[in-house]
Amino acid sequence: MTELLKTYILKKWWLPFLLFILASLIFLVLISSTNKILLNISDYFLLFTIILLLIAGFGQLIKGKWYIGILQLGTLFVGILGLIFISTFMSMFGPDTDTFADNLKLPENVKLEKPIDTKMGDNFESIRPDSIKKISKDKIDFQLYNSFQPGLYEYDLWINSKQNGTVFLKAFEITQEIELSVPRLKERSSMRINATNDSIKRFSTVADFTIYEGDWGKPYGARFEIWFKPDNGGKEKKLLEKNYIIEGWMR
Repeated sequence: MTELLKTYILKKWWLPFLLFILASLIFLVLISSTNKILLNISDYFLLFTIILLLIAGFGQLIKGKWYIGILQLGTLFVGILGLIFISTFMSMFGPDTDTFADNLKLPENVKLEKPIDTKMGDNFESIRPDSIKKISKDKIDFQLYNSFQPGLYEYDLWINSKQNGTVFLKAFEITQEIELSVPRLKERSSMRINATNDSIKRFSTVADFTIYEGDWGKPYGARFEIWFKPDNGGKEKKLLEKNYIIEGWMR
């Protein structure tokens, strides 16, 4: 392994340099792609070349080859800044390439609710109004909230549970039954539930979750299902579902 590193990173100093440039070009070409597999491959390849060039640069400095080391590390620094700038610019002003919701229509004969807007703190913490905090329920219920950007959401759950466990969400576009934001939604929407001693208690998320499909200004209907996984290893079960008009997060 050591000989391999010496041969392909230190002796052939131009190799990690060229690989980083190649990975950067591929990243920029695919930045507007909706193919998640290609995007993941591009991201990991870029990360690999960044680490490679970083090791190569410091390796050259340790060997006393200051010119090559500074060239490699300087290229890495400028390249990363350039990628961040271009990515930010394209996300703000670039063309809309997420076509998921372009031809979707809100379903008819389906009750659809709208997420409630919440106040946002200085650090983007969601602040529930007192009118919501004081709501009491006599049965299980679920309420979706808009977070600080379209496509970002939080939720409250009123539940009577005899077991400790975890609740999480699944979401589906209603007209085509397409499951949304797999697999991140389950992890990001997970919330701990403690046994409530035969009473209805309210549990709230402390961080937002993202629906990636779609873009700002392109509303569509989504069914949110609330699932419960008990701590004792029992089978996951669906507690309830509600339909909302939502938008995807603009990448």
